[in-house]
Amino acid sequence: MNTPSLEDLLAKVDSRYSLVVTAAKRARQIINESDPNADGAIGAVSTALDEILKGKVFPEQQSNSNP
Repeated sequence: MNTPSLEDLLAKVDSRYSLVVTAAKRARQIINESDPNADGAIGAVSTALDEILKGKVFPEQQSNSNP
Protein backbone atom coordinates (compact mmCIF):
# COMPACT_ATOMS: atom_id res chain seq x y z
CA MET A 1 0.00 0.00 0.00
CA ASN A 2 1.42 3.36 -1.00
CA THR A 3 1.19 6.34 1.30
CA PRO A 4 -1.17 8.93 -0.19
CA SER A 5 0.26 12.41 -0.68
CA LEU A 6 -0.75 15.15 1.71
CA GLU A 7 -2.02 17.29 -1.17
CA ASP A 8 -4.34 14.51 -2.35
CA LEU A 9 -5.66 13.96 1.18
CA LEU A 10 -6.22 17.68 1.80
CA ALA A 11 -8.35 17.80 -1.34
CA LYS A 12 -10.78 15.48 0.48
CA VAL A 13 -11.00 17.43 3.78
CA ASP A 14 -11.08 21.09 4.73
CA SER A 15 -7.97 21.24 6.95
CA ARG A 16 -5.03 19.28 8.29
CA TYR A 17 -6.75 19.18 11.66
CA SER A 18 -9.82 17.50 10.15
CA LEU A 19 -7.55 15.03 8.36
CA VAL A 20 -5.73 14.05 11.54
CA VAL A 21 -8.89 13.74 13.64
CA THR A 22 -10.72 11.73 10.98
CA ALA A 23 -7.77 9.40 10.38
CA ALA A 24 -7.23 8.85 14.11
CA LYS A 25 -10.90 8.04 14.76
CA ARG A 26 -11.07 5.62 11.84
CA ALA A 27 -7.75 3.98 12.81
CA ARG A 28 -9.10 3.40 16.34
CA GLN A 29 -12.20 1.79 14.87
CA ILE A 30 -10.06 -0.49 12.69
CA ILE A 31 -7.88 -1.49 15.66
CA ASN A 32 -10.93 -2.17 17.86
CA GLU A 33 -12.46 -4.37 15.16
CA SER A 34 -9.26 -6.40 14.66
CA ASP A 35 -7.61 -9.18 16.62
CA PRO A 36 -6.66 -7.86 20.09
CA ASN A 37 -3.25 -9.59 19.90
CA ALA A 38 -2.34 -8.05 16.54
CA ASP A 39 -0.03 -5.06 16.47
CA GLY A 40 -1.48 -3.19 13.53
CA ALA A 41 -1.56 0.45 14.58
CA ILE A 42 0.58 1.64 11.66
CA GLY A 43 -1.41 -0.49 9.24
CA ALA A 44 -4.63 0.90 10.67
CA VAL A 45 -3.52 4.49 10.08
CA SER A 46 -2.48 3.66 6.51
CA THR A 47 -5.82 1.98 5.91
CA ALA A 48 -7.67 4.97 7.38
CA LEU A 49 -5.78 7.43 5.15
CA ASP A 50 -6.45 5.24 2.12
CA GLU A 51 -10.17 5.15 2.95
CA ILE A 52 -10.25 8.96 3.27
CA LEU A 53 -8.53 9.30 -0.10
CA LYS A 54 -10.98 6.90 -1.76
CA GLY A 55 -13.96 8.78 -0.29
CA LYS A 56 -15.11 5.96 1.97
CA VAL A 57 -14.62 7.97 5.18
CA PHE A 58 -15.57 11.60 5.72
CA PRO A 59 -14.86 14.09 8.52
CA GLU A 60 -17.69 14.70 10.95
CA GLN A 61 -19.49 17.99 10.44
CA GLN A 62 -19.52 20.18 13.51
CA SER A 63 -22.62 22.24 14.18
CA ASN A 64 -22.02 25.78 15.35
CA SER A 65 -25.50 26.40 16.68
CA ASN A 66 -25.81 27.84 20.15
CA PRO A 67 -28.63 26.39 22.26
